[in-house]
Amino acid sequence: MSVIDEIGKLWSDFLGFLSTIIIPDWAGLIALLPVFVLIGVVGPLLSLGVLAWLGYGVTKPRAKVKYDEGTKIAPLDYLGQPIFPSGEPYCPTDGLVYPSGTIRCDRDDVPLLVRCPKCELVREAAIDTCGNCGLILRIAPRAMIVATDGPPPGGAAAA
Repeated sequence: MSVIDEIGKLWSDFLGFLSTIIIPDWAGLIALLPVFVLIGVVGPLLSLGVLAWLGYGVTKPRAKVKYDEGTKIAPLDYLGQPIFPSGEPYCPTDGLVYPSGTIRCDRDDVPLLVRCPKCELVREAAIDTCGNCGLILRIAPRAMIVATDGPPPGGAAAA
């Protein structure tokens, strides 16, 4: 066989391969039509659904969790007097705010006080009912404080 015959054979094999690609088997393609519809319609819809689910999972609002830090110094007003938050036990002599659940001062072993969040009456932290308004405020130990991601109800001005 000569080189020209080999080149001719390769050329005819190449043209035969191209004819199977260019001139399709229409009966075989019609039989595959349900598969093409499944891939072309259901596939993109399923992909969009998975992407939307993942997008929500990444961007959904989450609650912020911060841990109770323990004893802290009460902030001071413009006269230098401590400002004690309502509903939290505090020691008036030391100017310290204690974590929830504490009823005695660490330094001088005096009972801690709590200011009622409803009527502002000051009482001992060991007493769980306000003598003025009757609000039951049990000071129990907490491991963490959970705050929402957005502003408080009523907008940021209420904070």
